[in-house]
Amino acid sequence: MKKFLSVKLLAIVLMTSAVSVGCANQQKKETATASKASPEAALAIRNASDAIGMANNNNWLWRDTEDLLKQAQDAADSGDNATAIKLADKAKYQAEAAIIQYNHEKAHPRGF
Repeated sequence: MKKFLSVKLLAIVLMTSAVSVGCANQQKKETATASKASPEAALAIRNASDAIGMANNNNWLWRDTEDLLKQAQDAADSGDNATAIKLADKAKYQAEAAIIQYNHEKAHPRGF
């Protein structure tokens, strides 16, 4: 019984270590990615991401909005900040328009 407990404890320690290392590597990747983007591009991407999050809370997001955000992040990663800002602004606009559309549809249901 004591051996089983020690094996179980060892497994928990190993799993915890693996998760910790994985999380640390993810933070390094995000930091390295953010350093290539200008502060303006990073802010535009963050604003678009926040707007997309609000639209997702309603489960009402346009088809290509998340793709635009991904393209903006890719452009920022490659150092093309002007394109990143343009795409992030477009993604933010679409997310905000989806929220407006959701509220309108909720206030004026069709067919009921």
